[in-house]
Amino acid sequence: MPITTPPEAERQLVIAGQAVPYRLRRSPRKTIGLTIDQGGLRVGAPSRARLGDIENLIRQHGQWVLDKLAAWRERPPPAAREITDGTVVSVLGEPLTVIFTEIGRHRWQFAPGLIYLRPGAAADAGQLLEMALRDKARAVFAERLAHHAPRLGVAPPPLRLSSARTRWGSCSQHGGISLNWRLILMPLAIVDYVVCHELAHLREMNHSPRFWSVVEELCPDWPARRRELRLLGRQILHA
Repeated sequence: MPITTPPEAERQLVIAGQAVPYRLRRSPRKTIGLTIDQGGLRVGAPSRARLGDIENLIRQHGQWVLDKLAAWRERPPPAAREITDGTVVSVLGEPLTVIFTEIGRHRWQFAPGLIYLRPGAAADAGQLLEMALRDKARAVFAERLAHHAPRLGVAPPPLRLSSARTRWGSCSQHGGISLNWRLILMPLAIVDYVVCHELAHLREMNHSPRFWSVVEELCPDWPARRRELRLLGRQILHA
């Protein structure tokens, strides 16, 4: 089965002394287009367009790019969702009902389909739920890294939790992997896709065809999972 490689690359250029990262996506389109959203600058370009021409156009619209990026950065963060007794959240694709309790010594406890929270002066319900989900995320992500890393013939890499608002994971040059704790709010299949994506960077620190072939080796149906990640991500990252 042929591998479908997304014609997308992460690049960077300097505008008025500022380093501006952008994502370049090539396709059969006829013109170069610029869009800016919470994910930053995205550029759509014809498949045969020269990189120099693409970046010249970006620079021609440099002030607009800088102004739009600044406007996104200055947007106030979204209001935190109020967590009350009976609130239902989706964790790993399954509904989890929040139950407030004054019983027990632990600040939170998971049970099938439930999470018991004991809010107090040190942490309100929302803060407590986030701490509990971060704790669960660390355990689940570490387990999935331990599951998939041997399939590449590598040891499970060091794990760090991230709170980024624009990306789900990253892999450092030193081999450490960072995963957004909010992935715990997605189905396990999506968590596995992101884990496999970042592990693939241990072989290819780029988004070349070779990189995507490694992703496919670990996660054959990655295109469908990637589409679902993008769909759910709009709801979760900025909820």
